[in-house]
Amino acid sequence: MTVRTRFAPSPTGYLHIGGARTALFCWLYARKHGGTFILRIEDTDLERSTVESVNAILEGMTWLGLDYDEGPFYQTDRFDRYRELAQRLLAEGKAYHCYCTKEELDAMREQQLARKEKPRYDGRCRLRREPRPGVPPVVRFRNPEMGEVVIEDLVRGRVVVRNSELDDLILVRSDGSPTYNFTVVVDDLDMGITHVIRGDDHINNTPRQINIFKALGAEPPLYAHVPMILGADGARLSKRHGAVSVMQYRDEGYLPEALLNYLVRLGWSHGDQEIFSIDQMIQLFEIEGINHSASTFNPDKLLWLNHHYIMHSDPAHVAHHLRWHLGQRGIDPTTGPDPVAVVKAQRERCKTLAEMAAASLFFYQDFDRYDEKAARKNLSQETRPALEAVYAALEDLTPWSREAIHDTVAVTAERLGAKLGHVAQPLRVAVSGTAVSPPIDVTLELLGRAKTLARIERALDYISNR
Repeated sequence: MTVRTRFAPSPTGYLHIGGARTALFCWLYARKHGGTFILRIEDTDLERSTVESVNAILEGMTWLGLDYDEGPFYQTDRFDRYRELAQRLLAEGKAYHCYCTKEELDAMREQQLARKEKPRYDGRCRLRREPRPGVPPVVRFRNPEMGEVVIEDLVRGRVVVRNSELDDLILVRSDGSPTYNFTVVVDDLDMGITHVIRGDDHINNTPRQINIFKALGAEPPLYAHVPMILGADGARLSKRHGAVSVMQYRDEGYLPEALLNYLVRLGWSHGDQEIFSIDQMIQLFEIEGINHSASTFNPDKLLWLNHHYIMHSDPAHVAHHLRWHLGQRGIDPTTGPDPVAVVKAQRERCKTLAEMAAASLFFYQDFDRYDEKAARKNLSQETRPALEAVYAALEDLTPWSREAIHDTVAVTAERLGAKLGHVAQPLRVAVSGTAVSPPIDVTLELLGRAKTLARIERALDYISNR
């Protein structure tokens, strides 16, 4: 059997963390077994589906690097196929027209609740032979009344549901639009899906879908229902827990591989290993390793992982993503040092790329003001001699290199009879506007001679005008 998995989001919002984890598990399983990963957009909810949401899903998949082999397929392009199979089920007596009105269904529900019964359709139109004038019918599935559905779930184990617990679900609404449970079965059938990996909130749909598969004379795929993701308070992860959109994590400065690494461990494990490259994920992932219980989202652990990837990834790769963050701040990276060099200089102290971009702005553009506390301490008449001396020493320095700058600042401090920090710290505030930057020799090398000298001059003017 050639493995074929699918990720099938509804385009009614962004790609959220739970959806991204589902997509990752489906993608990994297909890649592991040399199979096919399919993207399907389930857009039959015409009122809530939007083009913006479709684009957000596609953008999220692209940023994460979850490339799909087939698709994206859109359910709205397949309405003729759904109608065809609905007619077939009607012709074979496996579905029927139901003419019950909303008022009748509401009354039925109230009576069942009054009797403390589970609300469900009672099948009263199963034997109807004649249409009901003026009432557009729905198409209902004739669910088997006897027997049971057995789900050999790859995560939860065997799940058995009696058919008597299932009612006759609607396949096609009165306006002719197909319902979720019907379209999913038709799509999975036509697309040859072998493994359905999805959230366990779909577990109640699975026995209904299996029965539709069997009515169509098809073997259902294998199912793996993944436990949900919880927030720190134990409630299901939602907007109120903070960032849940994949692209929000990009905006906050996370690397895609850090988020993927975090997501793969959010409900799956391989011993005690925490760090996984993409190749290792593909090699080691198996559905059997998915946990049976819900996972708790831990932002601190994700931040730790992100810093690990910033520290240990190829600086050129990190710089590729840093350029985007600089651009978001109106910075053209070609107006300053190579972002690869900036990554090397900043990666130890910056846990996110947004933080790195903010801390690196002074390399690319002049700042409007000094940090007040840093300037009060380091830009004064007492530090003026040090700034003047280091300016004179740097003015004709050749070559302009980290080593030469370090020696120059050290010699200047020695001549003044001062500690190195008494020269380096005023110099740091003068060129960066703050008391924090990479080592002063690295900072000046990246900044360049012209900007360094100009900013020392500006600091001296600032001292004079205080």
